[in-house]
Amino acid sequence: MNNADFVSFVRKTFDDKEGFIILHDPRFIGNERKYLLDAMDSNFVSSVGEYVNKFEKAIADYTGSKYAVAAVNGTSALHICLLLAGVHADEEVITQPVSFIATCNAITYTGAKPVFVDVNQETMGMCPQKLEEFLKENARKGADGYSYNNKTGKRFAAVVPMHTFGHPCLIEDIVEVCNRYNIPLVEDSAESIGSKYKGKHTGLFGKLSALSFNGNKVITTGGGGMILTQDEDLAKLAKHITTTAKVPHRWEYNHDYTAYNYRLTNLAAALGLGQIEQCEFFIQEKRKLTDKYKEFFKDKDIKFFTEPKDCRSNYWLNAVILKDRKERDEFLTYTNDNGIMTRPIWVLNNKLDMYKGCQCGDLSNAMWLEDRVVNIPSTVIIPDYYKHIKEGKYL
Repeated sequence: MNNADFVSFVRKTFDDKEGFIILHDPRFIGNERKYLLDAMDSNFVSSVGEYVNKFEKAIADYTGSKYAVAAVNGTSALHICLLLAGVHADEEVITQPVSFIATCNAITYTGAKPVFVDVNQETMGMCPQKLEEFLKENARKGADGYSYNNKTGKRFAAVVPMHTFGHPCLIEDIVEVCNRYNIPLVEDSAESIGSKYKGKHTGLFGKLSALSFNGNKVITTGGGGMILTQDEDLAKLAKHITTTAKVPHRWEYNHDYTAYNYRLTNLAAALGLGQIEQCEFFIQEKRKLTDKYKEFFKDKDIKFFTEPKDCRSNYWLNAVILKDRKERDEFLTYTNDNGIMTRPIWVLNNKLDMYKGCQCGDLSNAMWLEDRVVNIPSTVIIPDYYKHIKEGKYL
C-alpha cells in the first residue's frame, strides 16, 4: 500500500486538509454542559452530589450490570476489583502481556505479582487455550480447593483478561477454564464500554470488572472509572472502601478500614452522565467509520482488524496489521510526519523493567502482534464539530 494514499484517505474522511488528526478526540454534543453547570450551581462539586448516583445508575442500566460504583479512574477501579476478588500480597494474578500498563500496575498495588499468558491473534485478548495449557503445566489444586503455582507455591488469586481496543476476548471460554481451576475472574473492561459478547455486555462475565472514562475513551469524564458487579455486598463494600471507609455519622470522623480516596467528583459524574446518554450514538458512528476503513483496506496488502465472531465491538481504537516491524515503523514514521497520529500497540508488559522477572507462558502471538499492530484515527466524526463549538451550537 502507498502510505500517501492512506494519509489522503484519512484527511478526506475526517474533512481536515491541514491539521494534525489525533487518534481519539472526545465529543460533547448533548447535555454535558447543562449538567456541569447544574452541578456547579449546586455547589456540590466534589464527591457528594446527585450526579455521582445518577451516573452510576446510568452505567448500570446501559451495561445491564446490577451494580455500578464510580471511581476516580479505571486503574483505581481495577485495583478495588482485585482486592474485592480476594487478591492478597504475595499471591499471583494471571493476565495478558498485551495491555496498557495500568493492568499490571493495579495488580502490583495489591502486593501480588503478574503472571503472563498469551493472547490470540483473532481478538488480541487472552487466549483461553493458552491459559488452559499454562495451568495444566503449572497449577496444582491445594487442600483448600484453590490453585497454586507449582514453581513458586503461590496461589493464583485471579485471572485478568483485557478486552483489547474494545474487542471482546473469548470470555466465555476463559470463564470455563477459571471455574475448573477455581480462580476468580476479574475483567479489565477499561476500553470496552458498549462492547458485547454474544449479546452480553463485557464486564458482566467475571466476579467484578472495571471500566475507564479517560479523556481518550468512547465516553469520558475527563478521568474516571467504574466498578461493575452483580453482588450487592461487594458493591456496598466497593463504595465504602473507595470513599475512605467513613462510618456514617452526623459529625464524627470514624473509619473502619484502611481504605482509599478513590471518589469520583460530582463534576466528573455530571460530564459522564451527558456522555453515557450519547454512547450508543457514538458507537454507531464509530462503526460507520469502521465500514469506511474496511472499504479502503479491502484491496490493500494491509489487514484491517475487525471484531471477532459473536461480538459487537465499540471499535474504540481501529487497528491495522502490517507485514512486519520494518513495515510497521515505516508506516508510523510516514503517517506521523504527515500529520496523522498513529501509534503502535503497547510494549509487551513482560518486557518492561518492572515486570521482566515475572513468569511467562509461551507468548508467541503477543510478540507477533507487537511487531505489526498500529492504531489509526478513530474519533467520532461530527461534521464541523469545532465550528459548531465556537458558534455555541451545543450550549
